[in-house]
Amino acid sequence: MTTTTKAVDDESAYESISKEGATPLWRYYGALFHPEPVSKAVPFVWHYAELRELLMHFTETLSLEEAERRVLMLTNPGLQEPPSTLTTIYAGIQAILPGETAQAHRHASHAFRYVIEGSGACTTVNGERLHMEPGDLLLTPGWHWHDHHHEFEGPMIWVDGLDYPLANMLEAGFFELYEERRQKVLVADDLSTRQYIHGQLRPVWEEPRSDSSPIGNYPWREVEAAFSDIGDDAEGTAFDGINLTYTNPFDGGPVLPTISCQVQRLKPGFRGEAHRHTTNTIYHVRRGQGQTIVNGEVLEWHEHDLFCVPTWCVHEHVNGSATDDAVLFSYDDSPVMKALGFYREEAVERQS
Repeated sequence: MTTTTKAVDDESAYESISKEGATPLWRYYGALFHPEPVSKAVPFVWHYAELRELLMHFTETLSLEEAERRVLMLTNPGLQEPPSTLTTIYAGIQAILPGETAQAHRHASHAFRYVIEGSGACTTVNGERLHMEPGDLLLTPGWHWHDHHHEFEGPMIWVDGLDYPLANMLEAGFFELYEERRQKVLVADDLSTRQYIHGQLRPVWEEPRSDSSPIGNYPWREVEAAFSDIGDDAEGTAFDGINLTYTNPFDGGPVLPTISCQVQRLKPGFRGEAHRHTTNTIYHVRRGQGQTIVNGEVLEWHEHDLFCVPTWCVHEHVNGSATDDAVLFSYDDSPVMKALGFYREEAVERQS
């Protein structure tokens, strides 16, 4: 058989393979199995001061009845369509004004709110009103009804964290509007927090109802108390400083089945060791300023900024202040990676 005849025969054969709904592996082998994880997402920082100004503009020109949720999605330059912050998890900044109510709804995706500023608003989750203060972490587990209402003065602004990119990737997303704009209150305000927040003392009469934590709100005052009690007597980790994780009181695991939340204190002058892991991570600067070096790129951050570290990126945190702490809240998809056996972490040489 001549070379020309073989080429014609191969072309015909490839066309026949395609018509049969099959694909030759040898043409895609290198694209299917990478030597290490490769993300479409890139390291990026979103500056809160600029975003807040834009969000406040739309509090004046866009009602919640028009928008349902007045949110600025933090869209990664590498994940424009559909918009997402990282491949599996998302961040947005939401604002609500006094007298406003965000329509009650529920979705399969797990979610939380991390309060940036304001006072007096509440989120109602499955009939429980949870009051919001700066630094609080409020959970909205999947398929729980939730709405937001603001009763006092000034804007209330928080970070929305969701796993909807993962849910959509798995084609497991559901969504439903509540029959009324607000839910009926069914239990005492903040009951779940008051029952479970006391560390080692767990209510005997309560049993797990889902894989999510039963705590509605993890108050910032408890985090402050923990950091104060620890003080400077602990070194923490070489990578993340004094790093605390929010836990489910029933099993000590993550607060949501797909999302783990942490808060870390970087002491003055802290320079973290470099490492990488197979988790996508989003950070919010609760306090202070500093930088995170990601794959050699310096991300400068200030109070209330948000930034992301995609999977398997080498990163190290730096608090350049000689006098002030920096505090970072973060969340990642490590529960998913660990459950599926994909989690890996390693220390690497410093980038500079």
